[in-house]
Amino acid sequence: MRRFSARNQLVTLHEINITPLLDLAFVLLIIFVITSPLLEQSIDLRLPQGGDPRPVANAKDVIVAEVSPGGTYRLAGRAIGGLADLERGLGVAYRANSNLVVRIRADAGGRYELPISIIDAAQRQGIARFDLGTEPKPGRPSTSPAFR
Repeated sequence: MRRFSARNQLVTLHEINITPLLDLAFVLLIIFVITSPLLEQSIDLRLPQGGDPRPVANAKDVIVAEVSPGGTYRLAGRAIGGLADLERGLGVAYRANSNLVVRIRADAGGRYELPISIIDAAQRQGIARFDLGTEPKPGRPSTSPAFR
């Protein structure tokens, strides 16, 4: 019969098992791939066709203001309370960046006064540069996703 000594219990590990680390990395990758499309929160709109496919400004100078056909406003992807909150948000953004361009996205079948109310709110804050979100006409190249 063989006796075990305490020295056998103190053997150091010479290799690191990376299988659990790779499992964790793949799980995180799958989570990010699944959730990244959900992070872009915007109103589902049917934009009017037309417009120039060229970007009008640098992406860092553009803030997106959206209005649904029901009158729900969003600013920079965040739901806001109403037109007064939109105007305050535009004012804060304009004071932070004087080159601000307001990208207005409104439904093609919506009421005309809804996008006009965004323009009025922006003008009251001193903003004079606007861009209307449109879909390209069939057969024309689309704009970059940052400007849609």
